[in-house]
Amino acid sequence: MSRKKVESSIEGIIPYSGEGSTITIEGGAVCTQLGCAYNGDEAVAYAAKQSNVDVVAAYPITPQTIIVERFSEYVANGEVSTKYLPVESEHSAMSACVGASIGGARVFTSSASQGLALMHEVLYLASGLRCPIVMAVVNRALSAPINIHGDHSDMMGSRDCGWIQLYTENAQEAYDLTIQSFKIAEDKNVQLPITVNLDGFFISHSTESMKSIADEDINKFLPPRTPIYKLDHDSPISIGGMALPEYYYEFKRQQEEAINSAKPVVKNVGNEFGEMTGRKYGFFEAYEMNDADVAIISLGSTSGSVRSVAKKLRANGEKVGAIKLWMYRPFPTEELFSIIKDLKVLVVMDRAISFGAPYGALCSDISSILQNRDSEVKVLNMIYGLGGRDIPTTTIQQVFEESLHTAKTGEVKQRIKFLDMRE
Repeated sequence: MSRKKVESSIEGIIPYSGEGSTITIEGGAVCTQLGCAYNGDEAVAYAAKQSNVDVVAAYPITPQTIIVERFSEYVANGEVSTKYLPVESEHSAMSACVGASIGGARVFTSSASQGLALMHEVLYLASGLRCPIVMAVVNRALSAPINIHGDHSDMMGSRDCGWIQLYTENAQEAYDLTIQSFKIAEDKNVQLPITVNLDGFFISHSTESMKSIADEDINKFLPPRTPIYKLDHDSPISIGGMALPEYYYEFKRQQEEAINSAKPVVKNVGNEFGEMTGRKYGFFEAYEMNDADVAIISLGSTSGSVRSVAKKLRANGEKVGAIKLWMYRPFPTEELFSIIKDLKVLVVMDRAISFGAPYGALCSDISSILQNRDSEVKVLNMIYGLGGRDIPTTTIQQVFEESLHTAKTGEVKQRIKFLDMRE
């Protein structure tokens, strides 16, 4: 095996060196004749490196540790000029990120599971103080019992913290959306933090072929941050003062307006990114939805499996479709309604439980946008994959088949179902 650092890229793909079957480049990624291969964590770390981040404050936790390990290597090797802060906890990490962001820096961090939970009170500070921080969340189950594998419990527990939330299907999307997130968060009409979510182990530790972008192209796409306000000794201002009942309500309303203002920015940045790379992004990706009777909507890595089963059933003449949601907050209410309103059955996949609630979090959002509208869509909720349990394509096919039966007969056996439970 040849081990040679590659200095340049051609058409966005780091090239094969010709000195053996495999080469290793900076950050541990592996390249072959087929292109560049990263696991999801490495892809995020490389994207953050190329985004010219000023400050990283982070604390390791499985399965996101590779992200900060790789980035610390970039710092140690002098490949970036980033200030790296190895803090004593995730609470401290987010606190340091907030301070750095208020000081005008471009800031990045990452976390997962219990670490994200420990950050919880500071997440509200970051959004309330309008800090455009980008955080990769490598989604992992919450204790107890302790589990290190992937589900969406951690981020769903923080879904109302005022952060923009994006979900990825694979390493390529994790790379692409990390770069886009800095541009979205720092937009003058947004000024809010963003999480880029990737499923623990399914994406974070799976190595996939992907296309990177040349540094000079990213520099054109993502210029240095220009803060609207920042802490400055020469021009002192007050940030984060007390707001009692006379004013607090108005601040929260402004936050709501800001996060909704992110929708056109997400769309425009996704279009611009698509013009640069050929990989266009938006609020969601719809597959075979024009004439579908039944569709499944999902977040994260499961979306590829859903799409592959839909393709198979389409080949057999079944009118099925699939929706992959990239943007979960702000929720694309009107845009999503426009493509689901004529379905007979919509299946919502939730990889988390909202204990005591009628449905999972995503299904609750979907149900709310159908309420009081002229639509007769039957909504079914499937809870699946908790604690990292895999969902085979055979199970997804069964879900489609049951839903097609409901579409034909109108019979709904269960509004909410727990898939692949042990007896």
